[in-house]
Amino acid sequence: MTVVYLDEVVLLNFVVDYLLLLASGRLAGEVLRRGRLALGAAVGAMYAGAACLPGLGCLLHPLCKLGAAVAAVLMGYGGSRRLLRLCLVFLAVSAAFGGGIFALQLLGSRTLALDNGVLSSSLDLKLVLLSAVGCYGGITLLFHRAALHSPRQELAPAVLTLGERKVVLTALVDTGNTLTDPVSGRPVLVAEGEKAAGLFPRGRAPTPAELKDPAAVLAKMGAAGVRCRLLPYQAVGVECGMLLALRLDRVQVGAKDYGPLLVALSPTHLTDGGGYCALIGA
Repeated sequence: MTVVYLDEVVLLNFVVDYLLLLASGRLAGEVLRRGRLALGAAVGAMYAGAACLPGLGCLLHPLCKLGAAVAAVLMGYGGSRRLLRLCLVFLAVSAAFGGGIFALQLLGSRTLALDNGVLSSSLDLKLVLLSAVGCYGGITLLFHRAALHSPRQELAPAVLTLGERKVVLTALVDTGNTLTDPVSGRPVLVAEGEKAAGLFPRGRAPTPAELKDPAAVLAKMGAAGVRCRLLPYQAVGVECGMLLALRLDRVQVGAKDYGPLLVALSPTHLTDGGGYCALIGA
């Protein structure tokens, strides 16, 4: 008769589920939000703990396992436009992990066991934690090379200040974004125009429709005494476009203070579900 301790089962599955969600997000190129990943891992750990309780054997049904996996991904990456891809990658990574545990069991290892999809260990709590640290280090090394060749993305609060007016947005810090000020060479923060309306005097903020013709808006802003300029940019399908840019007194993204910086106003949404409304290169 195998004896398992519920607290160790929950802890071990929490750590493993967190690493699986982290690996899935990196493989799918998704923005990583550590708090959301922890919530997703907690869902998986609670399911694993509940499945070990007497009278809840119905939770081991394949449909229940699939539902728990989808719920963990939804909690970790809900709202992402890559949700289907993330679910498939998570299932593939989990299957690969399960295959690794099965291989260890065939080799005679008794330290880890995968019974009906629930991971358990005969190690004491200290060794479980040490194993978790080792797993995290292994995952980091595994994806380090891929991270060097792909854009790094993370979300951070952005505080935009112009005079006495201040706007707080959620910004995506993306090393793949190379938009810079052609005069100073410094990075430019791109923000959705309607989200940055608070930077303008009351009633003078340009509408998204007006921002589609930045030259006309520039003349209007100049007459109103608002310091703006046109910023050229290139993108997929746009050989040479123009955005209305506003010179701010200060921009702070996360813990980094950029000081005076240009903010380019986009007439359209920057994402269809990524949870941010501003974009800046690292």
